[in-house]
Amino acid sequence: MKTLASMLMAGSAGIILALGLIHIWYTFRGRKLHPRDDALKERMKEVSPFISRETTMWKTWIGFNASHSCSAILFGLIYGYFALVHRVVLFQSPFLIVVGLVFLTGYVFLSKAYWFSIPFRAIILSTALYVGALLANWF
Repeated sequence: MKTLASMLMAGSAGIILALGLIHIWYTFRGRKLHPRDDALKERMKEVSPFISRETTMWKTWIGFNASHSCSAILFGLIYGYFALVHRVVLFQSPFLIVVGLVFLTGYVFLSKAYWFSIPFRAIILSTALYVGALLANWF
């Protein structure tokens, strides 16, 4: 039996999962995450970061985008699964509840400071659903 709390939590997880899937698609397909300036992209392919000459700024750009996507996908899958299949475990685990809230709160701040309005709004909605799920579970 699905409760309101588990449905809200699944909705929260679904939003982050969708963002992660879209982001990984954009990382490897098309130009949406490429610089508008082709010369900058070419320069990124030539320049290494200080940490190592074994890579380029372009490779690290792709790698960071892919790993960022994977974290969102993982969050969405794990919290969606627990919300729909093992909601008792999820809602009775202070560890899982706090980790999820910290993850989403971190994404709220990152999206406001460094990204653009669409992911920011989606993450705000996801966080509101998450908090709504907690409130629905407690009351």
